[in-house]
Amino acid sequence: MRSVAPIGPIGIWLALGLGAAVLQQPLPAQAYVALMAGQRARPLNGTFNNVPVLHSNQPEEVEGPGILISTTPGYSYASESGQPLRNAEYTFNGDFGMHLHHKYFPPNRRSISPSDRRDELTLAAILINPGVRPVHIRFMTGAVRNSFEAPYLANNLMGVKPLGPRPWNTGPGDATAVQMLRGRLDSRLADEITIPARSRIVLFQTQLPALGIANALLRGRSDGPFQMAVVAAKNPSSDADVLAVLDQGLLAPGRVYLSRINDIHNRLIFSRVGGVALGDAYQATISHDLQTEGPLHVPLTSTDRTNFGTRDVQVNPLASRMVDSSLDNVGTYGVRFDVTLNLRGSGPYELVMSHPTMIGGRPFTAFRGSIQIQTPAGLREVHVGLRSGQSLSLGQIDLVPGEVTPVRVSLVYPADATPGHLLSVVSASQLAVVQERERLQELARAGAATRPPQPPAAPPPEVTIAPAPLSDVPTPGPGTGPLVPPPQILRPASSPGWMQPPPPVPGSINRSPFAPSPLVSPLRSSSGRGFQGNTLVDRYREAVEAQQQFLRGQQAP
Repeated sequence: MRSVAPIGPIGIWLALGLGAAVLQQPLPAQAYVALMAGQRARPLNGTFNNVPVLHSNQPEEVEGPGILISTTPGYSYASESGQPLRNAEYTFNGDFGMHLHHKYFPPNRRSISPSDRRDELTLAAILINPGVRPVHIRFMTGAVRNSFEAPYLANNLMGVKPLGPRPWNTGPGDATAVQMLRGRLDSRLADEITIPARSRIVLFQTQLPALGIANALLRGRSDGPFQMAVVAAKNPSSDADVLAVLDQGLLAPGRVYLSRINDIHNRLIFSRVGGVALGDAYQATISHDLQTEGPLHVPLTSTDRTNFGTRDVQVNPLASRMVDSSLDNVGTYGVRFDVTLNLRGSGPYELVMSHPTMIGGRPFTAFRGSIQIQTPAGLREVHVGLRSGQSLSLGQIDLVPGEVTPVRVSLVYPADATPGHLLSVVSASQLAVVQERERLQELARAGAATRPPQPPAAPPPEVTIAPAPLSDVPTPGPGTGPLVPPPQILRPASSPGWMQPPPPVPGSINRSPFAPSPLVSPLRSSSGRGFQGNTLVDRYREAVEAQQQFLRGQQAP
């Protein structure tokens, strides 16, 4: 199941020019980034710290009240079947983190109108002290948000924008991540609490609206051992009602991966994370000379499937997990990434973030979150809305000849993003070529969507059209530039095993606590006015018509 980005033109769409025929070579189901065509990515080989973090993200879509995760010893029971599932047993002591991310999808979801006041669950975090002495906990950073407070609008705030003192509200995941990135603790959260001996306390509660999201990220430190649990309760009137959900021992409905345990172990599917991950921060440093080594590409939030040919997998392990959880922390939600690039070169370059085109898939919002960029000129914060298959400039970097310029990129990876991103430092012209292709492809898609499909014209009977053999396609070596010459006048866009013999199911479960599209290359005549004296507008129109014709051919039965 490992997939790497192709290096070179074999297995990609090769554009022969505006209005010209497009040669299609067979493509495996891989992740392709146009910006690094013909070039190689370097591994970062960074490291995670060992801070344990409770991740409550499985099931992501909760269908009713019940336990979502518990780190206490013992079993909880699937509400649908009564099947006993071993808890994600873990006792925290010292530095720790917490990440919660859930949606409420009740059985009547199809009849719910988003404009109406929606039914709600209450999402609550519980801290448990099994010991004989009190445990004192101090929280350093953290935030809790739901869809009422930070609505998630799928196509809102795309592109790159200055973040400003008040961050964009682009969903609960980004709203909590930016607080963690800035090292802040919400005023609604207590900075210090004490769990009495052999006691439990409800740390916080938040609304989980139907068809909506609730998200929480916290970082703290304890002076003794404790455990945690997360539950969903229906209209609790007190903390006692929340704790009663935990005592009932029933898991919340919606665990759709219980029938696919073998697929999870064989890594055919990832599932979601329900367990304790080791690591809440990832750090890496790399040095690169852009003049002698060419453009720089490094994986950021890479996975086993999407690491851009580097085999650098930035996924941290799980110390304990529920049986239907993914095998590791593949989403890395809430993990802080700090990547330092020590760059040599001369003049301006573009710092670019990309997400691959998933061959055969539809475009989707792949990242929407907040990023800090620290350079000798100061600290900049930007909000990034990135679609799959897209490359966006995070800003310009000015390099002084003979000097090393450190550039640190920091982000807390937000929920509802899709890992597998590429961080690049390239020339403005290289980025401009790719962004022009993206623009033309969007025009072609828009045109194809508004015109009825027409059958492609059949070639004359005596004509045979055959693709050129792969051996006829030249393969550039590593470090070469884009597959096409850069345009003369183009500017970039703005910048544990889980089951031992379980106990019998109690009669009353009540326990006490404890394709890609064709890549069209904008070629120009020496006059810069396009082909055969055409204007720039004519040239673009020809490109759009060519791509629309190709797309109509693909849609034909």
